Amino acid sequence: MAGFHIVLFEPEIPANTGNIGRTCVATGTRLHLIEPLGFQLNEKAIKRAGMDYWQELDVARYINWEDFLRKNPGAKIYMATTKARHVYTEVSYEPGCYLMFGKESGGIPEEILKEYPERCVRIPMIGETRSLNLSNSVAILLYEALRQNQFEHMRLKGELHRLSWDED
Repeated sequence: MAGFHIVLFEPEIPANTGNIGRTCVATGTRLHLIEPLGFQLNEKAIKRAGMDYWQELDVARYINWEDFLRKNPGAKIYMATTKARHVYTEVSYEPGCYLMFGKESGGIPEEILKEYPERCVRIPMIGETRSLNLSNSVAILLYEALRQNQFEHMRLKGELHRLSWDED
């Protein structure tokens, strides 16, 4: 399975990263963390948000953007930013691509965005709303990518715990 990749550029809030980690575990997605991080990975807030899933997470850390690029040559990266000219639903996400998100206080640096103008995507919002919560943004883009790929390798039907759907 060629799965997707989530890239967090210098994340600052441990609870967001914990929530994103849990989403990655639930979707078979690899998480990439580009330092510096605004927290320690052993903080309670990460574990609380990620619950008991954190130990199952496929996660890689990088000392900076250049280290990430060097260790992921040829990565097809889509960058979520409020500055993008394209809406996230206008893109065809292929398995193995990378969905990148910037730090909570400032997003992805414009110097990086400028290198990938056609791969910058925006989540529409009304008015002057600055941005959505980081973990919500990750879930929106990741699930669009998964939907476009028919939720491959994912369980599509659930079961009741005490009852059966087939009982009258």
